[in-house]
Amino acid sequence: MISPAMLSGVWRYRGFISGSLKREFQSKYRNSLLGAAWTVLNPLAMIVVYTVIFSQVMHNRLQGMDSPFAYSIYLCAGVLTWGLFAEITGRGQTVFLENANLIKKLQFPRICLPIIVVLNALVNFGIIFGLFIVFLVATGNFPGLVFFALIPVLLAMILFAIGLGMILGVLNVFFRDVGQFFTILLQFWFWFTPIVYSASILPEGVRALLRFNPMAAVVMACQEILVYGRLPDWQSLLPVTVLAVLCCMLGMHLFRRRAGEMVDEL
Repeated sequence: MISPAMLSGVWRYRGFISGSLKREFQSKYRNSLLGAAWTVLNPLAMIVVYTVIFSQVMHNRLQGMDSPFAYSIYLCAGVLTWGLFAEITGRGQTVFLENANLIKKLQFPRICLPIIVVLNALVNFGIIFGLFIVFLVATGNFPGLVFFALIPVLLAMILFAIGLGMILGVLNVFFRDVGQFFTILLQFWFWFTPIVYSASILPEGVRALLRFNPMAAVVMACQEILVYGRLPDWQSLLPVTVLAVLCCMLGMHLFRRRAGEMVDEL
C-alpha cells in the first residue's frame, strides 16, 4: 500500500494539502454574494425537495414504514452516500490531468493529489451530512446508537472509491477515453443501485444481479441503518471490503509504476 517514505513525504507537505483544501473551498464561492452559505442552502434545498415532492406530493411509502419522512430519508441516505462515492471517483479520474502543470514544475509527493481529492470530498460530505443529521433529529427519526454503524460502512465505501479513483486517474493519463467511459458508466451504475427505488420491487432475477454491484450493498446498508434503525447485514459488505482493498493495492501499484511516465504524458 503506502510506503513509509510516501507517508513521510505526505507529512512534510501537510501545509500544501491543507492550503489546497482551503483554496479549493474558497474558489467555489469567490464572487458569490452568499459565499459559503451555498454549502448549506444547496443540500437543504435537496432535502426539502425530496421531502415535499417525493414523500408528500407523490405519496411514496416504504413497506413497513408509516413515517411521512421515511421515503425522503431513504432517498437522502442513498443519494448522499452515492454522492460521496461519485465525487471521489469522478475527481480522482481527472486529478493528475487537472494538476499537470503542478506535477511538471514541482517535485513533491504526487500521492498528495489523491489525498486532497478525498479530503475535499469528505469536507463537502461532512457539511451536507451534518445537515441531514439535524433533519433526522428535528423530525424524530434519528436511529440512535445504531447510527454509528455507518462508520465502518462508509470507510469500506471510501476505501473502494479511493482505489477505483486511483486506477482511473492513472489510466486516464494514458488513455483519455477512460474518463469519458466512466462518466457514462456512472450514470448507469446509479440507476442499477437501489437509491430512488427499493430493491424489493425488482424482479427476482434482476434483484439477484445486485450482488455483483458493490455500491448496492453499501447503499442498502446505509438505508437499513438510517431508515429502519437496524444493523446492516455485515456479511453482505464483505465482498465490497475485499474489492476495496484489492483496488487500493492495484491503484498504488499502477501509481508507483507509472508515476514517472505520467509526467511525460501530461
